[in-house]
Amino acid sequence: MAHPTKKLAVSLIALVSLIALFATLSVAARGLPDGDATIINPAIDEAAYRRAVDDALGHRARRRLSESDFIRMSREAGTVVLDARSKAKFDELHVAGAINLSFPDIAVESLAELLPDKGARILIYCNNNFSGADGPFPSKLPSASLNLPTYVALYDYGYRNVYELGPLIDAATTSIVLEGSAAPVR
Repeated sequence: MAHPTKKLAVSLIALVSLIALFATLSVAARGLPDGDATIINPAIDEAAYRRAVDDALGHRARRRLSESDFIRMSREAGTVVLDARSKAKFDELHVAGAINLSFPDIAVESLAELLPDKGARILIYCNNNFSGADGPFPSKLPSASLNLPTYVALYDYGYRNVYELGPLIDAATTSIVLEGSAAPVR
């Protein structure tokens, strides 16, 4: 092979190698597996989830309750108080009369069994509603408060008569009756 032709062949090989390297780095930078940029799972719908979050949070804005309204409504016939924390945290301390359905267990079947009437009034509360009881109500980041995904999930499953306890309340001084193994003595 003549010297200029050999030089051209080496340059072309170097160029092709460089292009392949950039393509590999580009895929790696996007965090995608090589050769499989799209993974489809028909049981997960991100676009529908985003719509449900937007709709539910708009609905939620008008359904946050004061402590006194929460107490009053919780005493009305047909009202369900739902606690979506773990069973262990629920057993330590919860609103008297509340039922427990841990958030990971919220599913088509469990909701149909526990809350068959989608029109029933449901009051929710969670960790970030009570201070001064860090064992049963450990603090979560405000953006990771369990109130938000619980409300969104219930809304997405078709429950529209949902209300949420709004304020942060001291567990030792609240007028809401709490019960469980860590209940404050009154």
